[in-house]
Amino acid sequence: LSHHSMTGLWHTLAGLYGASGVVLGAVGAHALKDMDPARKTGFESANKYHLLHTIVLLAVPTCSRPSLTGALIASGTFLFSGARYYDAYKGGDKTMAIVARVGGTMLIAGWLSFVF
Repeated sequence: LSHHSMTGLWHTLAGLYGASGVVLGAVGAHALKDMDPARKTGFESANKYHLLHTIVLLAVPTCSRPSLTGALIASGTFLFSGARYYDAYKGGDKTMAIVARVGGTMLIAGWLSFVF
């Protein structure tokens, strides 16, 4: 893919991630009013990381390896935040804790790929 189309890809993905983060945040604000505080905290954490890493996707085209960095940030966000969202709604699924750890590790690798 050309540089221009790669830029468009990551900006499109950032737009979709951003919109979904705002929608999930709004739904969560209403649906979680009476939820267990620990689960509510987990949801808020998922949403914070979701929106933060959406902004990071906008910077992906500027790094030396945008395909690698973008894949790590996008996949890590999906896995980490997705697992945390799921756990906030359903609770108690040990598999989701593993998925969140994998996603978090991918996010760390994505950040490091900006440098190395």
